[in-house]
Amino acid sequence: MELDLKKSRAETEFDQCDFICVHESVVNQVLNVMPKEQELLDLAEFYKVFGDATRIKILYVLSQSEMCVCDLANLLQMGQSAISHQLRVLKQMRLVKFRREGKTVFYSLADGHIETILAQGMEHISE
Repeated sequence: MELDLKKSRAETEFDQCDFICVHESVVNQVLNVMPKEQELLDLAEFYKVFGDATRIKILYVLSQSEMCVCDLANLLQMGQSAISHQLRVLKQMRLVKFRREGKTVFYSLADGHIETILAQGMEHISE
């Protein structure tokens, strides 16, 4: 137990610098390319959408095929209202698009970026 405690303390020693020394040239270089605050907030909101397993499932399914709400509900074994609610969130964030064919509304991914984000996320968690 004592050994584990020492290891834990050693690991936490890297959390902070031992003394304050700001590397101004590096800080200024990064400040010059940092996105504006609102852009960072928008990006955070964008990634929040990926924080829900149901939305991830819907996005993954739509990366394979265009589907209507009935198909999605059947495939994911969920109610149509729950699917519709999640699709509304995905539409607001412009991750999915839809088209109407008669009385049926078909959903698909808004663009190829979404597939790339999903693939990179899967690659990251597989490492």
